[in-house]
Amino acid sequence: MHRFLAILTLGLIAALPARVPAESLDDFIVREMPGSGAPGVAYAVVADGRVTSVGAHGVVRLGDDRKVTPDTPFLTGSISKSFTALAVMQLVEAGTIDLDARLSRYLDGFAGRPAGAVTVRQLLSHTSGFSTFQGNASHADITHGTDELARRVDRLAEVTPAHRPGQRWEYSNTNYEILGRLVEVVSGREYQSYVATDILEPIGMTHSFVADGEIHESMATGHRPWFGSERPLPDNRTHRGTAPQGGIVASATDLALYMNVMMNGEDDVLSADGKALMMRPSDEASPFYGFGWFVDPGAGRVWHSGASPGFESDATMIPAAKKGVVVLVNGGSGMGFGETSRLRNGITAMTLGLDDPGEGSRWQQKAVFIGLVLLPLLYLLSMIWAWLHRAELRAKAGASGLFSLWFPVLTTLVAAWVILSLAPRLIGSPLGTIRLFQPDVGLVLIASAVTGVLWAVLRLGVAYTGRTGAPDGRPGTPVSSRRAASEAGTGRDSR
Repeated sequence: MHRFLAILTLGLIAALPARVPAESLDDFIVREMPGSGAPGVAYAVVADGRVTSVGAHGVVRLGDDRKVTPDTPFLTGSISKSFTALAVMQLVEAGTIDLDARLSRYLDGFAGRPAGAVTVRQLLSHTSGFSTFQGNASHADITHGTDELARRVDRLAEVTPAHRPGQRWEYSNTNYEILGRLVEVVSGREYQSYVATDILEPIGMTHSFVADGEIHESMATGHRPWFGSERPLPDNRTHRGTAPQGGIVASATDLALYMNVMMNGEDDVLSADGKALMMRPSDEASPFYGFGWFVDPGAGRVWHSGASPGFESDATMIPAAKKGVVVLVNGGSGMGFGETSRLRNGITAMTLGLDDPGEGSRWQQKAVFIGLVLLPLLYLLSMIWAWLHRAELRAKAGASGLFSLWFPVLTTLVAAWVILSLAPRLIGSPLGTIRLFQPDVGLVLIASAVTGVLWAVLRLGVAYTGRTGAPDGRPGTPVSSRRAASEAGTGRDSR
C-alpha cells in the first residue's frame, strides 16, 4: 500500500539538487529510527563497481539482543520482481521464451481462458490487464507444499483480467506470480532452485535465498504496526506461493552486489543489452516501468520498493553513474504513526548525494487513524445512551418518529459497505490484505462497520420491543395501557 507513496517521494528527491548533509548518516539513522517504529535497518552502497559502504542499526527482533548486520537476510518484498524478470530474460536469451508469445503457449491452463492472450512482455511490464486489487488478493489456503505456486497460478487461469491486455499500465502482483510459474514450466525446475542456481550463486549472494515455505532463524523478523507500536510476527516462516513477486530473502550487502551486476555493462548472468532492456520503459503503455524495475529516464534512475507483512525496502540505482543503494527495514509502516518512509528515503538521498525534501506533516493520516479508533468507542457509548434513554426512543416508534429510527440503519449499512468493500477496492487492497499488513487498521475498520450497524439496530430494538408484548400475552398493548389496566384491576379487588 505504501509502494506508490514511496515512488512519489523518491521522484521528488531525484528532482532536487545535491547538497552536503548537515549530519552524518549514522546520526540521521539514530534520530529517525524511534519515530519509524522499525526495530532494525540495514543498508549498503555500491559505486564504481564495488560495495563502498555498509551499515546496520537495531535488532533482528524486539526483545532479542541479536543485532542487525549488513549480512542479515531480510524479506525484500517487491524488489523480488526484478529477480523474476531476470530469470525470464535469461530464458529469453536461451531461446526458450519469446517475449511476445501468448501465455497460453507455455501454460496449458490458460488455453481458451481470458488471460491466455496476455503476452510475456505484458506480464513483465504490468500491462496485462490484471489490476492491483486482483494482485493483492489474500490467500487462506496456504499449504507450504512444493506445488503451491502451481496451484495458485492454476486458479489465476480462471480469473478474467480487469482490463484489456496492453490497454493500460496497472501494477499487479498477479503478473509476477504467473511469470514465476512460467520459469518453472519452461526450465523444468522449481522457481526456488532456478533463482538460487542461476542468479544468487553466480552473483555471490551467499546470505540470500528464495522463500521456500520453511522457517529461517537466520533472517530478521518482521514487525507489523499495532496502535502506535510494533508487534513481531510469530515466526520467520516464508511462503512459496508469493516467492516470484515478493519472496527473495537477501542481505543488504548481497543486494548491493546484485545492483552492481545490473549496472556493470558486462555479459554475465545476462547480456549487457538484456540488462539495459530491463531498465528502460518497455513501451508506450508503460512509460515508467521496464521489466521488474521502475524507471525514470529524465532523472536517470532505476528503482523498486518492497513491502511485505512486517518488512519494507528500497533499492535505487543511477546506472549512468554506476551508483546505487539498498535500504532494508524489519518494520511495516503504520497509518501516520510509525511510518518507515522517512528513514528509508533519507538514507537513499544521503548516500546518493541528493537533497531530501522530507515527508512533511503526517497529521492528516494520524487524524484519520485516531478517528477510526474513536469511532467504535463512540458507537458503544451511543448504545449505552440508547439503552438509558429507551423511553424517549419508544416514544418515537409512532409514525412521526419512523424516519429518525430507520434512517440510521440505512446510513450505517451504507457506511459498512464503504468501509468493508468500496474503500479497499479504491486503494487496491482487499480487507484481508489490509489486516495482513496493518492489523490495527484492519481491526478498527471492521469494528467501525460492525458497531455502527449494531447501534442502529439496537435503537430499533429498544424502541419497538418496549411498545409490544403485554404480560397477559395480548400483543400490541401499549405500556401505558397495560399499567392503567393493572391499576384499575387492583382498585376493583380492593373494593
